[in-house]
Amino acid sequence: MSFRDSSFPLRPLPLALAACLALAAVLPAHAQPSAGAPAQVAIGAQPLSQALTELARQTGVTLVVSPALVAGRTAPAVSGRLTPRQALDRLLAGSGLVADIDRGAVTVRREGEAGTSALPAVTVTAGAEQESPWGPATGFVARRSATATKTDTPILETSQSVAVITREEMDAQQAQTVRATLRFAPGVSISDDADNRLDTISSRGFALDQYLDGLKTIAGTWSVTKVEPYLLERVEVLKGPSSVLYGQASPGGVLNLVSKRASPETVREVQLQYGSNAFKEGAFDIGGAIDADKTLSARIAGVVRDSETEVNDLKERRIAIAPSLTWQPDARTKVTLMADYLRDPSGGFWNLLPYQGTLLPNPYGRIDRSFYTGQSSFEHFARTQYSLGWAAEHQVDDHLTVRQNLRYRHLDIDYRSVQGLGLQADYRTMNRQAYTANEQLDTLTLDTQAEWRFRTGALAHKLLTGIDYQHLDWDNLTRFGNAPTLDILAPNYNQAIALPGIFQNAHQKQSQIGLYAQDEIAWDRLRLQLGVRKDWARTDTDNYVARSVTRQRDDAFTGRAGLLYLFDSGVAPYVSYATSFQPQAGTGFDGNAFLPTKGKQTEVGLKYQPTNTDMLFTAAAYDLRQSNVGTPDPLHANFTVQTGEVRSRGIELSAVANLGEQLKLRASYSHLDNEISQTTTTSTLGNRLAGTPAEQASLWADYAFRGEALKGLSIGGGVRRIGSAYTTNANTQLIPGATVFDAAVRYDFGVLDPSLRGLKAALNVSNLFDKEYISICSAIGCRYGLGRAVYATLKYNW
Repeated sequence: MSFRDSSFPLRPLPLALAACLALAAVLPAHAQPSAGAPAQVAIGAQPLSQALTELARQTGVTLVVSPALVAGRTAPAVSGRLTPRQALDRLLAGSGLVADIDRGAVTVRREGEAGTSALPAVTVTAGAEQESPWGPATGFVARRSATATKTDTPILETSQSVAVITREEMDAQQAQTVRATLRFAPGVSISDDADNRLDTISSRGFALDQYLDGLKTIAGTWSVTKVEPYLLERVEVLKGPSSVLYGQASPGGVLNLVSKRASPETVREVQLQYGSNAFKEGAFDIGGAIDADKTLSARIAGVVRDSETEVNDLKERRIAIAPSLTWQPDARTKVTLMADYLRDPSGGFWNLLPYQGTLLPNPYGRIDRSFYTGQSSFEHFARTQYSLGWAAEHQVDDHLTVRQNLRYRHLDIDYRSVQGLGLQADYRTMNRQAYTANEQLDTLTLDTQAEWRFRTGALAHKLLTGIDYQHLDWDNLTRFGNAPTLDILAPNYNQAIALPGIFQNAHQKQSQIGLYAQDEIAWDRLRLQLGVRKDWARTDTDNYVARSVTRQRDDAFTGRAGLLYLFDSGVAPYVSYATSFQPQAGTGFDGNAFLPTKGKQTEVGLKYQPTNTDMLFTAAAYDLRQSNVGTPDPLHANFTVQTGEVRSRGIELSAVANLGEQLKLRASYSHLDNEISQTTTTSTLGNRLAGTPAEQASLWADYAFRGEALKGLSIGGGVRRIGSAYTTNANTQLIPGATVFDAAVRYDFGVLDPSLRGLKAALNVSNLFDKEYISICSAIGCRYGLGRAVYATLKYNW
């Protein structure tokens, strides 16, 4: 493997950092508002826990309250220019609770109890730093999410499986790709190999659809939005069918990436990294209020990267930047403008290696993971993407809030590759193919919502209605043909590669419009979620090679229902049912267009958030089925009928905890029983789907020393067990499972000298023992999992 110095210096980095430092110099520091002063308060009728959280956010007080004390209680709408005392008295009226205020700290207790003894153990949250589902969370534990409901909802009260990876957890593990952020997530399977062009991520046996800030990143074949993880605040996975809120989607669920966005909170960070394969990266994140009233905030985050790869003679380069601007003139209105730009001049390589020499024996020995099967003079992968959009919210009155999210995105892909197709009978001559793709893609996504909060008798409602729209305009020119063979024992990388003939030349337009409604109902400790949606989708394809035009129209009803009961102890059992649909291209023998595949899932689970702790335990069992799956037509060769079905059943266990200031951990286990339950191919009936491990388990722990001798030092470590999987649906060849270890060590130099406050160093090692294992296989070859990688990080916050 090559460790040569890169010839692409990071000259843009000093300029970018200098620009950020200049911006930081004009971001003023502002004092928090006085906790006792009157403030404009606008709080809708909602569960008391959420109302108190919103009051703390709007007034800047510090909230001290036991979650069990307010569980199951609701609060009325409160608005006007009020002191914290006035607002609290109105929120707590008739609840049997009272509030004590002492120097900006609010303690909620039962009426008649002594203020000093009412709460033997408390949960303390700074009012100015209340968790938002669109913002950072403390430690590894997120308490709120909007991915499952499109509203600000506690995860404990959500009747579906949701996993959240926080910014702090991403930093602790130094994940370099989106898929790497999910290495320790429960029930998520990733292709953890050296191909960084795409993120291959699945859950419960099906691919996850990617969303950014709740809007789908619609894709072509290679024109797929690549998101830089440093630009994210959190990564969330909603498991199971989710069409009721998101429209056409995989039954596996939704991968929602939440961007860093501008807020009044000051952020100033620069970071430098160096690591294996001559990895070099500079990053920055600068933001905060830019006026005295904190009505206008700005933020800009960016990354510049240059690296070689595990594969000989290949590089990866990236420039990414994401600015945002937030205008919040009052407590009722907030508009955030967001943009991003990403350029990958060199995007890595597929590098599919032959079975013989990787998964299977080869008389000439094992093929090294660094072996290159392509042709560097021909190889090229360049991606350019940018987007513009906004997230707007306005609270019309105490009951009605309207929101709109919009994003326009453009992608350009220029791809050329020579790819291995397997070995000939001599075990050394590799067949190869030449492949090129030029794609241009434009997408527009729009989601407009209205949220009503009201009561009907004893029932508190959070009713969400919305209309969303997606549009894709895609041009695709693909060439495909044979390439010269390669002797793996004496490779010749100087062979002439002819430009292959045109295989596909098409223009496609897709659009979808959906109407949806969802009601989240609270009655005492009972939580009921009901949702329904109607979608209309169309796809128009002009095939210039076949000289044909295809028009396809689909529509579907989908729904979801969930029931959860919240005990005082923090235990919350639930049951839910959800459906999905996904349009399919093509026609059967009769000429009729294929129907969308349908997904349906029943899930039962248990969530547990112990009182007065920062922990969350979850357990889920599910039965997920996808119908209308294509299978060979038994009466007409080379045609397909939609009589197939795939079934997934499994369990998922998860624990995530912040145990004081010192220990943070995440643990998970999943078992997946996945099979082809209906097919016309009898040889695959009852078989597992290719590439789906039956079992996965992981553990990551992070510990910060507090003793004088080691103060400032933190260590972390993890272990991942990836179960065995089959290479194809025929289930004739098994990919062995693997156990991989990771480690981290960090130091805060501010402990040594106050003048160094904010300066931190870290060393992260993934695949600590350099375990060689197969990550994924197709019908013609395999890819190794990533080998050992070491990253040194120097970060400064001020």
